[in-house]
Amino acid sequence: MSITDGELAIAAAEAGAVVVRERFGESLARVDKGDGDFATAADIEAEAAILAVLGAARPDDYVIGEESGRSGTGASGRTWLVDPLCGTLNFAARTSLVSVNVALKDGSAAAIADPFAGEVFWTAGAGAFVRRAGTDEKLTPEVGSRLVDVNLDPPFPNDPQFRAVALLADREFVATYRPRVVSTALAVAWTAAGRRAAYLSDGHQTYTVHSAAGIALCRAAGCVVTNLQGHELHSGVGGILVAADPDTHADLLRLIGKQFGPR
Repeated sequence: MSITDGELAIAAAEAGAVVVRERFGESLARVDKGDGDFATAADIEAEAAILAVLGAARPDDYVIGEESGRSGTGASGRTWLVDPLCGTLNFAARTSLVSVNVALKDGSAAAIADPFAGEVFWTAGAGAFVRRAGTDEKLTPEVGSRLVDVNLDPPFPNDPQFRAVALLADREFVATYRPRVVSTALAVAWTAAGRRAAYLSDGHQTYTVHSAAGIALCRAAGCVVTNLQGHELHSGVGGILVAADPDTHADLLRLIGKQFGPR
C-alpha cells in the first residue's frame, strides 16, 4: 500500500532522529563548511537515513539535503527539503535541543522530529499535529506563555538597520515578552504548539532546508507567518516572524519597526 506524503515526512524525520539519538554524546568527526559552520558525522548519517526513506517511497522526486545537495530524478516535479540535524552547534556541545526537518517544498507535507522528547510535529496541509507514541494531538497556537524565541545566529543581513539582539534591550519588549534562544527549528514548532508566543529570525528566509518544515507547520496550525516587516517571506528585508495570533504579530511588528524606522 502506498504511503501518504504526511506519513512519509514523519517516517523520514523519525529515521533521521534515530541516528541523532544514537550518536548523541559521542566525539564525532566534523566537516568544516566555512564561516564557523560545520557538520558532524551525525548530520551526514542522519541525512543518509532520511534520503533512503524518501528515495524508496518517492524515487521520482527531487530531494535537496543540507549536506548532500540534490538527488533523485525529479521526474515528478516535486522537491523535498531536508535538514537532518537542525542545531548542530547545540548537538556538538552535548545539548539536546535539536530537530530533524523534512518537508515538501510546496508545504503540503512536513515533519519536525525532536529526537530526545520522542515527538514529531507534522502536517499534511490541513491542520497541524504532534505525534507521541503513535497518538496524534492537534496543535493550537496560543500566547499565554509570552515567550518569544529570538534566533541570534548569524548571518545578519539587515545589520546595522536591524539587529535581533537589540530587541532584547528594548524595555518595551521585555516588559511584555520573555525572550528565549533555542537556536533550532524546534522553537518554530513550539510556536505552532502553543509553547511559544512567537519566533523571529533575521536573514532571507524563504523555503530553505532550515525553514520549510517550520513554515508549513505554523501556517497549517493557523499562525501568522511573514517577514520582519509583515510582508511575504521572499520579499523586502527578509527574515521571518511567526506569531501565535494576529495581535501578537502586530505588536512585534511595531517593536521591530522601531529599528527599521518609518517606511
